[in-house]
Amino acid sequence: MTRLLVVRHGRTGYNASRTIQGQLDVPLDEVGRGQAAAVAPRLAALKPEAIVSSDLRRAADTAAPLAELTGLPVWSDPRLRERSFGRWEGLHGDEIAERYPEEYGRWQAGKDVDGCGVEELDEVAKRASAALREAADQVPDGTVVVFSHGAAVRYGLAMLLGWPATVPLSLGALGNCRWAELRRDTMRGWQLRGYNLG
Repeated sequence: MTRLLVVRHGRTGYNASRTIQGQLDVPLDEVGRGQAAAVAPRLAALKPEAIVSSDLRRAADTAAPLAELTGLPVWSDPRLRERSFGRWEGLHGDEIAERYPEEYGRWQAGKDVDGCGVEELDEVAKRASAALREAADQVPDGTVVVFSHGAAVRYGLAMLLGWPATVPLSLGALGNCRWAELRRDTMRGWQLRGYNLG
């Protein structure tokens, strides 16, 4: 049975200030570096056989302490990047609400945003779920740890599990350095075994 642990990166200054990161390459802040160091031994205890990460440094730097503990390389996959937020990247949530009230309302309701260069949810789900599937295929019957981002995890997992597009809205936000655990059974396929763990 394949076990897939999907971890959200540690905290950044943008997370702390509620600034939209999207695909901006923002580093971990001091708290985030501490979170990454603290979660690594817990994940190492689960005996991973492969580590895969988004190529954005906040995810890659969260994966690094686990790689150091286990001696495993970190495979980089840009499909695990966060949702692109186009013109909103680098803006505070209040700024977006003020400048783009209609689009902001759609985003808050979990709908696609028309315009502003914001990536469609279906596209996020397709690329992230494909990356998760390929990561899991690296170690059939083993454990793979994947480091990614909030929206990519939520929508990628939902598509991997075959859930309708409305279900991700019912999942709470994955905390920084928290993870979801999935297992692939040969008879039943993918199953969610835990969410917001750690």
